[in-house]
Amino acid sequence: MPEESISKALGKDPKTVRKYLEAEDFSETPPATNTHPSILDPYKATILEWIREDQKRWSKQRHTAKRIYDRLTDELGYTGSYDTVQKYVKTIRIKAEEKGTQELVWDPGYAQVDFGEADFIEDTEPVRRKYLVLSFPYSNDSFMQLFGGETAECVCQGLRDIFAFIGGVPPVLIFDNATGVGKRVCDKIKETELFSRFRAHYGFRARFCNPHAGYEKGNVESKVGFNRRNLFVPPREYHDIIVFNKGLLLEHRKKAEELHYKKRVPIKELFENDRKAFIPLPSKAFEVISYDWFKADGYGNVCIDGKHYYSTKPEYHGQKVLVGKRAHFVDILNPDGSLLVRHKRMYGDIRTDVIDYATTLAVLSRNAGAWQNSGLRKELPDPLREYLDGLEKHQLKEQLRLMNELKKDYGYEAAVDAMTRALNNGCIHSSDARILAERITGYGINTPPDPGPSLSVYDDAFLKEAKGGDAV
Repeated sequence: MPEESISKALGKDPKTVRKYLEAEDFSETPPATNTHPSILDPYKATILEWIREDQKRWSKQRHTAKRIYDRLTDELGYTGSYDTVQKYVKTIRIKAEEKGTQELVWDPGYAQVDFGEADFIEDTEPVRRKYLVLSFPYSNDSFMQLFGGETAECVCQGLRDIFAFIGGVPPVLIFDNATGVGKRVCDKIKETELFSRFRAHYGFRARFCNPHAGYEKGNVESKVGFNRRNLFVPPREYHDIIVFNKGLLLEHRKKAEELHYKKRVPIKELFENDRKAFIPLPSKAFEVISYDWFKADGYGNVCIDGKHYYSTKPEYHGQKVLVGKRAHFVDILNPDGSLLVRHKRMYGDIRTDVIDYATTLAVLSRNAGAWQNSGLRKELPDPLREYLDGLEKHQLKEQLRLMNELKKDYGYEAAVDAMTRALNNGCIHSSDARILAERITGYGINTPPDPGPSLSVYDDAFLKEAKGGDAV
């Protein structure tokens, strides 16, 4: 059919008809997008540069659309509307949020480390605690430990106990921006001395995520949220955090029975491949403790972490005291390195005062006049406190001196228990208290003594003869 006839029949322009008659390829092509010049076009590169620089800054101190508009107007002479700037900035940020992340492939044995936070019931008190998660992206298995904070001592203690439980050491550990184990300075990580020693002891390599690159440890971040929702709702109760952590290591078993979400193989079977890549455990476990000197105040207390005070001895006031910081405890040491007292380590932003009144015994035994207002007095059992309250000053000194001697030989709790049990007819004899303390710390106060050898042969030899009437 001629071109003109087709044009008349279809009511189309002859040029359009000619284009289709001459075409050789009728494959669909992407629709063309009509773009119109914008007054903002000369400034778009500058806006992008400002927004990229913002990624290096604190999230609360970045450009808003209004601030960008003001700078364009004041510094670059932009004459367009604020609405145009706002729409463009919004489009850029939506695209940035929708940017895909690369799916990483993980070899067996590699592990990721991160902290989560959840509420618990410690004895009867509601508390917020941190939990360390070590996850294995290859198998999707994970292990947890609970702590009061995110210090280097917490990280190392948690990893040490998990390593012992799983029977080996992952060759590479990926951390979130050095949390707890170091400090990022520009592009370099300065590890804490404790973590450097710990890493050398166990022989693994540490890798730290790049800023704003959470996908590099996406597996552990997923585990942090999963465990909070599935294992800590409602809030779990515990009395002894160390005992609780031993049980927490077993929590992975239920999840390990499931199939891997992608590989469709039981997680526990895949974890065996992780295990094959482990570094063997060293012959001796690492002692997770950091030593430092702290100056005691006028009461003999030292301040750690800026807000938590722990008692030493009143005699140490104004002196430097050697302190060993652990994940769960704070050790106060004597000048010879021996342990003076161990306190529970406190965490959080509120000031705490942890006092062990047993350390004041030596001072009280010399200054019995301070007895009525001492913390030790309030801590003693009622019978023992009432007995000591009724003594003359010189008698009180003797009893406090006895308690101090028993504490040195048998420990504070045994000394108090022994003196309470030794109360008889309104007085305490030192010999009775010492024997009781020996029994308490020995085979136990309620354990009957060993029967010893049988004396029946002597009974037969001597008692029967006496009963027969052959008296001498």
